[in-house]
Amino acid sequence: MDRRAFLLSSSAAAATTLAAPALAQTTAGSEDARLRTLLDRFFYDRLNDSPEQATSLGLDTGERAGLRSKLADNSAAGQARQLARTRAEKQALAAIDRAKLSPPAKIDYDVVDYQLDRTLAGERFRYGDGGSPYILSQQNGAYQDVPDFLDNAHQVKDAADADAWLARLAAFPTAIDNDTTRQREDAAKGVFAPDYILDTTLKLLGDVRDVEPGQTRMVQSYRAKLTKANLPPARGEEAERIVRERVFPALDRQRGLVRELRAKATHDAGVWRLPDGEAYYAVAAEGYTTVRMTGDEIHRMGLDQVAQLESRIDGILKAQGMSQGSVGDRLIALNKRPDQLYPNTDEGREALLNQLRGQVSAMYKRLPEVFATLPKAPVEVRRVPPSIQAGAPGGYYQNATLDGSRPGIYFINLRDTFDRPKFGLATLSYHEAVPGHHMQVMLALESTEIPLIRRRGFFSGYSEGWALYTEQLADEMGVYEGDPLGQVGYLQSLLFRATRLVVDSGLHVKRWSREKATDYFLATTGIARGRGQGEIDRYTVRPGQACSYKIGHTVWVRLRDETKARQGGRFDLKAFHDVLRLGAMPLSVLERTVKERFV
Repeated sequence: MDRRAFLLSSSAAAATTLAAPALAQTTAGSEDARLRTLLDRFFYDRLNDSPEQATSLGLDTGERAGLRSKLADNSAAGQARQLARTRAEKQALAAIDRAKLSPPAKIDYDVVDYQLDRTLAGERFRYGDGGSPYILSQQNGAYQDVPDFLDNAHQVKDAADADAWLARLAAFPTAIDNDTTRQREDAAKGVFAPDYILDTTLKLLGDVRDVEPGQTRMVQSYRAKLTKANLPPARGEEAERIVRERVFPALDRQRGLVRELRAKATHDAGVWRLPDGEAYYAVAAEGYTTVRMTGDEIHRMGLDQVAQLESRIDGILKAQGMSQGSVGDRLIALNKRPDQLYPNTDEGREALLNQLRGQVSAMYKRLPEVFATLPKAPVEVRRVPPSIQAGAPGGYYQNATLDGSRPGIYFINLRDTFDRPKFGLATLSYHEAVPGHHMQVMLALESTEIPLIRRRGFFSGYSEGWALYTEQLADEMGVYEGDPLGQVGYLQSLLFRATRLVVDSGLHVKRWSREKATDYFLATTGIARGRGQGEIDRYTVRPGQACSYKIGHTVWVRLRDETKARQGGRFDLKAFHDVLRLGAMPLSVLERTVKERFV
């Protein structure tokens, strides 16, 4: 989930809710209680190094109020400190006797232990930033993350909030320079993005930099917050001064580096060209999918599933009188039909958003048919901010606050409505909102049973696999009865994810070029070129992440079907779905948990 940052806005209510985790029937001195205390300590230690998360969770109050004025340390020294903490956490966790834990506590132990192991597995690669080998790209960098955070997560309710916002803006240039320094150091090792990625990065940097300070998203957002809070506008002038005198020079320095790198960048797309690149892909793919598969195995799985899905789509399209050309050709033709497109205007975009809102509302009413537990928080649909849409994915989810001050948000990228034909919109709504990400994320966040460190846990194979599973669930609920083109949209979504397996491994293992990957992707999925090119570029900078969807979907469906076969008439779909209340986990842990829970 690239930009699916599970952010929560600041609130005292959220802080109260999160600050009092239940110990779930543990007794003082028990191994369960020892583990819970240890994991909560991990959580707060990490929180103190992540001011943005503290604000997002509403925990930047009281003794942590000072965090509200800070940004995380993204320097090399800050990264080294986090790695040292990971080693210390691994050692401390090993002191817990797993054999003495209750079944729920064993899940907590295994999930955190897996997280620590995957972090340490990446230690061998002395470059990159978390899930990407590149510090700077169209999807990575403080230059876009900080303005987005200040706009969406840092609320301004009073003068203290406004001053804290200004302090963070003043810290922004340091964050930009830290990225610049680390990317320069990586470049000395031969690690920087391909030419076409740097072209888009330069465009996005220009979108931030090449406007008057007062017209930047940062200053405009801040002034709107001041007005809403009935605060004097003078602070807006200070924000404009900081942007002009400090932020812009830092952006100029960063853009200068990106231009230097662009002048010597190659067009090779895959990480195979980087130091120890083949191993990097193996570690990255396992980290995202939480399943150990070789690049060749991922590639073969993708080809097999593409063939199966093309056959299913072919049958439906023929029944609709569309029989000429490949499945991809016919999907392209369907995408071009005027009856499937909204005008690429503000009015057309609003009509599209209203269709999504209707789909989400209708599905919400049907959730009790297949779920025993529903999230308390609502979800709403919004457009991806135009200032970041060039590098943003097609859709993503942002979680709600626990105090109800902000709903969950399903963002959709509307840079061009041609990228979003009507027949595929319902499936995207089910994936990003309900029963997909909103259901899965909020049931964990609203839990009082699982530890704090796990309520916001994210494993791409689990979370994206669940969201794709719910696309299938919607079909099984009959939402496409009498709507064959809607079902084509659902199957195209599965085909889209299966094709990702092919092109992601193609880029990074088979040494495909950007052009070869793009041509295969477009010919197979029938997705519009603009959107498809953005997808390939996304896979370039996030190796392995795109594989998590279909691999995770395959595991979720298999576990459900195996449980149903094992339990026969005792099988209860609602009970199976209640596994979400246990929180996100690696797929290997999910498999063991499901088999133990449903005997």
